[in-house]
Amino acid sequence: MKLIGKLVKDTKTVKAAVAEKRDDKADYRDLLEECFLKLCSDLDIPVPLWLKKNSKEFGAYRFTFFTADQFLERIDFDRFEMRLEPD
Repeated sequence: MKLIGKLVKDTKTVKAAVAEKRDDKADYRDLLEECFLKLCSDLDIPVPLWLKKNSKEFGAYRFTFFTADQFLERIDFDRFEMRLEPD
């Protein structure tokens, strides 16, 4: 699994990172969680709340984003976007 994350302010990408994990025996959900947490760590941001809308978007489009209201701490960007890259 390969996730690409980026922090967007206005219309510009201010920081980006890639998290990749290969494990044929691991559960998809576990891989997603590991990569998601690694992206947050690499981007040096708090872990946002994953809402039902994120599950729907990610399942349908392999893409989702998180806005300021999904973070418990103050952030200095407009949104955190995450995309699953095809294998």
